[in-house]
Amino acid sequence: MKIYYNPKLKKLARKLRNNMSPPEVILWNQLKGKKLGYDFHRQKPIDNYIVDFFCSKLKLIIEVDGKVHKDKGEDDIVRQSRLESLGLKVLRFKASDIMNNLNEVIEAIKNYIEEFERR
Repeated sequence: MKIYYNPKLKKLARKLRNNMSPPEVILWNQLKGKKLGYDFHRQKPIDNYIVDFFCSKLKLIIEVDGKVHKDKGEDDIVRQSRLESLGLKVLRFKASDIMNNLNEVIEAIKNYIEEFERR
């Protein structure tokens, strides 16, 4: 399935890239430069959403749930369902887990990568 890119979100995505939260910066430092063997992009417009991190080869979206997500439970469910309907996998991590348990977060991402490579 083709993933639709919404050019109207380009400016907002750039703004978000320049204003990432501390947990997003920490995770980005672990993902950038193919450190896990794959090319990730940050604040990537997909469909009508901007996802925190995306790897097209893995069909993987990584979302960092911070304070903003506390009141968006229903919106996040709708958003995730839509993204998964495009054939993408969404991994969600709490900002606090990135700050306090980064190794476990990276292990979860590596586990997904290993599972993907076995397919």
